[in-house]
Amino acid sequence: MPTFDSTKKRLADLLREIVEGNIQLPDFQRGWVWDDEHIRSLLVSIGRAFPIGAIMLLENGGQAKFKVRPVEGVDPAKATPDKAQRLILDGQQRLTSLTQVLMMPTPVETRDEKKRELKRYYYVDIEKALDGPESLQDAIFGVGEDRMVRENFGRDVRMDLSSADKEYQLFCFPCGQILNSDLWEEGLNAHDSSKFGKYMQFRRLLLSEFRQYDVPVIELKKDNKKEAVCLVFEKVNTGGVVLTVFDLITATYAAEGVNLRDEWYGNAKDGIEGIKSCLAKQRMLREFQPNDFFQALSLLDTWERRQADLAAGKAGKQVTGVSAKREAVLAVPLAAYRKWKEPLTKGFWQAAKFLRHESFFTPKDLPYRTQLVPLAAILTLLGDRWLEQRINHKLTRWYWCGVFGELYGGAVETRFALDLQGVMEWIEGSALEPATVRDSSFQPARLDTLRTRGSAAYKGLHVLLQRDGAMDLFWKTRISDLDETDWEESQLDIHHIFPRAWCESHGIPAKGYNSILNKTPISYKANRMIGGRAPSEYVRHLQSHKSVQLDDAEMDAILATHNLDPVALRTDDFEAFVDSRRKLMLDQVGKAMGKPIIVTGETVPDDDLEET
Repeated sequence: MPTFDSTKKRLADLLREIVEGNIQLPDFQRGWVWDDEHIRSLLVSIGRAFPIGAIMLLENGGQAKFKVRPVEGVDPAKATPDKAQRLILDGQQRLTSLTQVLMMPTPVETRDEKKRELKRYYYVDIEKALDGPESLQDAIFGVGEDRMVRENFGRDVRMDLSSADKEYQLFCFPCGQILNSDLWEEGLNAHDSSKFGKYMQFRRLLLSEFRQYDVPVIELKKDNKKEAVCLVFEKVNTGGVVLTVFDLITATYAAEGVNLRDEWYGNAKDGIEGIKSCLAKQRMLREFQPNDFFQALSLLDTWERRQADLAAGKAGKQVTGVSAKREAVLAVPLAAYRKWKEPLTKGFWQAAKFLRHESFFTPKDLPYRTQLVPLAAILTLLGDRWLEQRINHKLTRWYWCGVFGELYGGAVETRFALDLQGVMEWIEGSALEPATVRDSSFQPARLDTLRTRGSAAYKGLHVLLQRDGAMDLFWKTRISDLDETDWEESQLDIHHIFPRAWCESHGIPAKGYNSILNKTPISYKANRMIGGRAPSEYVRHLQSHKSVQLDDAEMDAILATHNLDPVALRTDDFEAFVDSRRKLMLDQVGKAMGKPIIVTGETVPDDDLEET
């Protein structure tokens, strides 16, 4: 069955239907004002019978139900939602501008080249228009809200069109009467019949072009699915503001009486606490986006439907596929949103607790925000079971395989779906490991190339040290035991072990001293005490500080929690230190991933995988 028709429609008929409310806008279409130059160029194009592009409409009343609103300037009392027969998907700016110029008695709201807001009436200088088509650009002009053109910084009036008699006198035709000029013609003939012959020539040459102008129209049938309509809109909407999945879902839910924007952002006036503010109470979720939430919601909705299909004995194409792709997210029904929004909000809270248990303190340390999506969906389905030792071990292993395998960068919607199914089946007793656990691998040579926070593995190693018991070199306490207040006051961050100044003075290249092998999480106070000193010097300084004084063995034990070789530090042996730390860190990564890291002797180019 064809999903659309293409035809031509008379411009005047389209504008008339807009004013009457038969053609309206889906609410996800954002208002966008064309500037004065664009509007005049559009009028010139029609006056010269040039094409202005096709218009795309959607037949209203099908599966794709949207909240609707009239085109800007149209009286909402006349253009009520029940009148909307078709919706504008593409051509909003052109149709809005033409409706306001040609159909409205009020001034057109527009902007100048500096984006300053203006209100303009548009006119055609009849004498200039009769000079030929090439003169039309100069013949069409706009005037202010008072219908006057001023000069000398607004002190002098150069042109006054504030009454019909003055229009006749200056022989300037108002564009608002292009489609019906009967009254203006009668007034001109009564005011100055000597001009009427030229006017009729103008009418034949220009006004007839507007009145007979046809616009190509593509009309989507109402049988199209909601997600298909949204995707078509995104493909054709190249000039407007890019709409997110959340914007499109908001528009579809609004047609069913749900104000999704209020539910997400909250509404203090109505006492509504939004999902966003609820999640933001967890530090790790403060940078969370609504699209992430709806991807997780889509995973849960399609997973539940897949389980029902399998239980019913369906097979092949009849079984719903788990998905978080754009089409699936746009297809999430309101009933599914209502069912899952509260359990999923709790699931994200549990995800934040899981991350805190793994020693994440701040969103900037997250290797991948994207991995929160399947994590929250999995925890929503598990409930409190994720705290059971057997389940927690598997969940933790899956998470770190995603981090050190660096598998959650780029387009990951397919991995979301595979991991939700794979992790849940693995937890329920399947011997088959999830895709991310199977696919993950960590190259030993990768340690030499990890130098900035842009890499997921770089962040992961920093946090893994904290999780596995790293103690701050100044405070001599486990970093993972700090609460959020203590963490903020300690100002923990990743710093060099062999200081940069020391390394440069000993001829060690930047790619060597800037790698993760020469960095570890320490507090601001510890870093200040290290300064540019040699390790042998600052280690003695730290262990003998008056806050907590330690002997060599006690200090060596603290250094070991960072995978630091005490002997290499106390002898300032950079090469021995790096070799020792590489082995210890690879062992630590292997334990987190649940698989050994095999040293093959291969190398990774310095720029390979540096930023993900």
